[in-house]
Amino acid sequence: MTTSDIFDLGAPMPAPTASPEHERRLALRRSAPAQDLTAPGPSPEQVSRILTLGARSPDHGKLFPWRFVVMGPQSRADLAQKLKALAADKGLPPKSVAVLAKLTAAPVSILVVSTAAPGPKPVWEQELSSGAVCMNIEHAADALGFSASWITDWYSYDDDALPLLGLVAGEKVAGFIHIGTASEPLLERVRPDVAAITTTLP
Repeated sequence: MTTSDIFDLGAPMPAPTASPEHERRLALRRSAPAQDLTAPGPSPEQVSRILTLGARSPDHGKLFPWRFVVMGPQSRADLAQKLKALAADKGLPPKSVAVLAKLTAAPVSILVVSTAAPGPKPVWEQELSSGAVCMNIEHAADALGFSASWITDWYSYDDDALPLLGLVAGEKVAGFIHIGTASEPLLERVRPDVAAITTTLP
């Protein structure tokens, strides 16, 4: 599914309408522990829909400063083995290996890569766009009936690990979005006191 499958380029967009169901889904959306995600996961067709919806994110200058890597179980198992060896070579603590369980549990993972670069728009804004894409992917997964977990972990920031992820110079990991079905009911967590962090100006 692409944007052109829904709307013609340059065509007027329908105005927003109130949707109590959409509001309810936003209010109840909860990230799942990545290691607790199991089958069923999204089909290839559903992954395509999730990416199409995820890409409908704010993007100053229409630069599309991100790309996607869809990873199935085998590619992530291979990656986890390489990261385990890297952790051993670096003498990293046992926790560095333990967190790799989060990388291999879910049926499908989408690696969102920030390709932000100096140009007509600030790099910071391009990186924010990558974050918006990650959040939109989570919402899209929820809309299709799946749970998701957006994580990074140490290998997302390790210069020696990045080539193992397929990243090239200048690229950064915006996040791994792990998608599947939660094996246990999700529990609510602490949320901010919005009034305490909000300033309202006349």
